Amino acid sequence: MSMEMTVQPAPTVRSAEAPAGDRRFRGQGKQLLWQRPEQVSVIVLPLVVDRDRERRRLEKLFAAMHSIKRALQRDARRRLGAYWVSPRRMQQDAAEWREQLGLTREGLERRAYRHLERSGWLLDHVSKALAMHQADEVWAGVERHLFGDREGRRSGMPRVGSYWDFLRIAGRARSHTTEHKWETFRLFGTLAGHLAAYRHPQLPKEIISPAQSASLAPGNHVLAQPRHQRAPDPVGSWWDHIGPLVLVFSGGPTSKAGELVLPVRLPQGAGRWPYLLHYLDRPEQWHKVDLVRRRNASAPGGWAYEAHLMILGDGYFSPATRARRQAAADLQRVGGVDGNVSNPGVPAKPASRGGLAVVSFPGSYSPADGDVASTRVSLTEEEKARLTQKHRKDRARQRALHRSRRASNPQQYHLSRRQQRRAERRAAAGLQVRQLVVRSGGRMVDARGRPGQPFRDDVLSKGYRRRRGRHAEAAASFQEARTHRARCAAAAIVVVHGPRLTIEEGNVSAWFQRWGRSCLAFTPGRLIKALDEECTASGGSLVRVGTSATALAQRCLCGARVPKTLGQRTHACPACGLTGDRDLVSAALAAFTTLDDPGKPSFARVDDDLSRRAQRAFGQRLQAAVAESPGSPRNPEISWGGSTVLRPLGATAARKRPRARRRCASARRNAGPCLVPTPAGSTVSPPGSHGRNPDSQNGQNFWDSA
Repeated sequence: MSMEMTVQPAPTVRSAEAPAGDRRFRGQGKQLLWQRPEQVSVIVLPLVVDRDRERRRLEKLFAAMHSIKRALQRDARRRLGAYWVSPRRMQQDAAEWREQLGLTREGLERRAYRHLERSGWLLDHVSKALAMHQADEVWAGVERHLFGDREGRRSGMPRVGSYWDFLRIAGRARSHTTEHKWETFRLFGTLAGHLAAYRHPQLPKEIISPAQSASLAPGNHVLAQPRHQRAPDPVGSWWDHIGPLVLVFSGGPTSKAGELVLPVRLPQGAGRWPYLLHYLDRPEQWHKVDLVRRRNASAPGGWAYEAHLMILGDGYFSPATRARRQAAADLQRVGGVDGNVSNPGVPAKPASRGGLAVVSFPGSYSPADGDVASTRVSLTEEEKARLTQKHRKDRARQRALHRSRRASNPQQYHLSRRQQRRAERRAAAGLQVRQLVVRSGGRMVDARGRPGQPFRDDVLSKGYRRRRGRHAEAAASFQEARTHRARCAAAAIVVVHGPRLTIEEGNVSAWFQRWGRSCLAFTPGRLIKALDEECTASGGSLVRVGTSATALAQRCLCGARVPKTLGQRTHACPACGLTGDRDLVSAALAAFTTLDDPGKPSFARVDDDLSRRAQRAFGQRLQAAVAESPGSPRNPEISWGGSTVLRPLGATAARKRPRARRRCASARRNAGPCLVPTPAGSTVSPPGSHGRNPDSQNGQNFWDSA
């Protein structure tokens, strides 16, 4: 073979003697590709939208993005239907068949561009970068349907989401290698410029920097932001803006409305400034901004808008939190956790005594290194009463919504039996037909039982929309408070028992199918997730073990089998005489469970020799720890909503104080650090869980669903 066929000049090297008309090729870049670090965190920045012009632009932007998402979801559903009805093509070459149908990331992105270009109004509000990111989020849901996890489980067919559930528009990340390159939503300004623009009159003169403001004691006022905050005008380019923080969006390619500039409102007290200093004092760490809306009945239009800023690095943790987690990491203890939603008194009914039971031992399982400790997390009577009151209010709101819908659409409902009999009596007496405001009968349906008119085509009054917004806002606030309480309860558990815990893996979805109301009252999955996150943050882990091999509820620490029904909540071993609470005994057994193959809960086993030695060593102290009487120093009880660890539900709403009218406004406080952005309709699978299933057929692989 000749040298002319094998040797070719390097395409990245330019020769000075080469003619100007020769064609040049672009070769591989010399610079290493930039990679995003694994540790990222998110801060929520409330936006000021008090003018009708900005509010209408935001509403049109969300409507345009939802129309693109809806079109992509419908296209994906049609292509998925064609994909599954052709098993022969899947057996021949599934990847080529998906490529022809456009069931790829690139295919959905091309569909998004096509919808954007063919529309006459979308280009006024949406850019191609936003459409591309929306296609990527739709593809995440399609991918979870096409490919399964390591166990072979796939998600269902992607559903077409509702406009009212569309809450997030994903922005594009800024370039960390090219200067002044940031598409879609951009954040400009500095924290020092915000402090200089909205400085509080009572702030000492020697406080001139954000670092000095963060060193002030909580209770001091740092900012005095006006209630109607106006966007500043840039001097030159936005990249040179060093004033107060603003969010800037250029709009669509054919937009004539100019840039959308929204001011950012920050917390005004000194207690939150260390948090702001960690996130906002380093603009080079800003990565991307997502535009999020949430229900707020008091806001104009019924929506409050927020910017979720993602930074490169860990989230903020206060010195007290870091000290608490370090102290928990230094604890040489191992423990077990057991969860239940069963009723100790009535086996056939769901329970109101659901909760978690935690028992821990010293790491050496020796009484000389520490004592056995047990904790129970449960609902108090006050918490149950507050939950009952909340459910009653929710039912009242739902009935009000149904009455409003019936009143606005009387032609879509029948008369009730009582109303029909009354109409017949009036007709027999010769009286006029009475016009009913609300018809109490069923919905008018066709021969197949489908509504004659879809519910989405009903006429909804303004009062209905306001009431629905208040209901959604109250539900979101309640769930956010529950998440915060779960984190506090998890922190209290880890402080006492350490971050090395073991829990028996249970199917929480099956619990909800059997005991829906009890699970809804206690939310065991939320608390277990918070406990897992707290253990990981403290340097440990929450290990999950399988139930089929261990059967912790059917055995004793001595190794004997003690069969119990689900309604039998007391453990009484005839072999060793150990008597106590069923859940506490199961939690104690979980502390002696090991995994023969790490990462696979089904390979779990109980070390009976170690548990018998620990039972003999601790003796009566172990008997007292698993006793059924909570509240003792050895067996404390953590209230899920009580005052021992957390504030009860509704405690803040119960104290209604008259509020004086102020000329300045502060931002809404966030409950704890936000580590992930608000999820959209199709949540992206977590990184590291994209393992392939070698046993899958037709070339289909499965995502690892957590």
